[in-house]
Amino acid sequence: MGQIIFILIASLTGYFSFKQYRKIYKNIMLGKSINRSGEGSTRWQNVLLVAFGQKKMFKNWIPAIFHLFIYVAFLFTQVELLEIIIDGVFGVHRFFAPFLGGLYTFIISSIEVLSFLALIATFVFLYRRNLLKVPRLVKSELNGWPKLDANMILIGELLLVTGIFTMNGADSVLQSIDPSHFPDTGKLAISAWLGPAMFGGLEPESLMLVERFGWWLHLVVVLGFISYLPYSKHLHIFLAFPNVYFSNLKSRGEMENMPEIMNEVKSMLGIESEVSPSTETELPEFGAKDIFELSWANILNAYTCTECGRCSAVCPAHLTGKKLSPRKIMMDIRDRATEVGNNIASGDLKYAKTKDNTDIKTLTAANYDDGKSLFDYISREELHACTTCNACVEACPVMIDPLEPILKMRRYEILTESAGPADWTPMFTAMENGGAVWQMPVEREAWRAEV
Repeated sequence: MGQIIFILIASLTGYFSFKQYRKIYKNIMLGKSINRSGEGSTRWQNVLLVAFGQKKMFKNWIPAIFHLFIYVAFLFTQVELLEIIIDGVFGVHRFFAPFLGGLYTFIISSIEVLSFLALIATFVFLYRRNLLKVPRLVKSELNGWPKLDANMILIGELLLVTGIFTMNGADSVLQSIDPSHFPDTGKLAISAWLGPAMFGGLEPESLMLVERFGWWLHLVVVLGFISYLPYSKHLHIFLAFPNVYFSNLKSRGEMENMPEIMNEVKSMLGIESEVSPSTETELPEFGAKDIFELSWANILNAYTCTECGRCSAVCPAHLTGKKLSPRKIMMDIRDRATEVGNNIASGDLKYAKTKDNTDIKTLTAANYDDGKSLFDYISREELHACTTCNACVEACPVMIDPLEPILKMRRYEILTESAGPADWTPMFTAMENGGAVWQMPVEREAWRAEV
């Protein structure tokens, strides 16, 4: 019966989780196509150093050390999770113990030590977030669900560690009582003394009940965690690796080129364009109004965001009281992508661009229009406050680029809508007339004629 229940729960979790992760993949691919291939060696180096090695985390070394405890414990506990899955499917107990011997003792002892360090780190993070109230962790964009989400994951970590030590502790006592059914694991680093201290006086039936409770608690927390991740900022546990791999490798000072503008400038300067002029009568749209004009890499960035706030903590606009928060920008893009994805998945034709056209049978990204855009999430005041200094890009521990979507939205506002702050207009006029940001009586290049 236990095997049947295990397989049923695991199968339902796998099915449900697959649907949710597939939905996120579809949401990410709502963005425009962009080529992020090439320079494979550099990309894999970034994955090893930044994603696996946590390199950028150590710019702030105190939280980085505690985060490393949880991260390494998470990686190592997958070995014990693999054994739990094998035990659950085949109805055995401690499958690897008889085969690995002393190596098994070393592996499980290492997991216990790391789990204890992760336990300490969890309490530290709960303290920093709820009692110490580190400024970047209590900003307004984290009110409500984001704050609850962070605390729920930390509480889940407490339950996970509790399950490990309950299972191992009771098992260590049972090994001396019924060695034929409970294989010898050797003296584990913590459970060897914690088990007898906590459970030494219990009857065998009670011990087996406690051991099974710890086993199921560990499993249920892990399966719940897998199912919950698509709704959590902790999705970065999976997405950090592809996000780092597909990150922009160009110089941070190099902005994305706009071919239409470049060709126009070349024409004004008498330089032959490499691209033939467009024959379209409609003016092109520049920048991004909604997620469909962002790239899939921008949306992947948004779903990878850890909401740690390191970007906002170094943003000069944010630090001087401006409304801009790079973290909020990424959270807003993720929320908008999720909203659009859910609406398209619903198939409701009220979201179609031509609602009166009876020929439309299926709602797709190409005919989607709910009357909203990213500008309903991100205010123009936030966009105007950005100084394009790239401090947020440098600070992000998983190589997210909040600046790129900010620039795309500003380009849409200024070039497509012909809008923007009134005090920017003289600068644009001066650049158009004189080639300089300051208003000058002569063109910027006039001195060359004298030379």
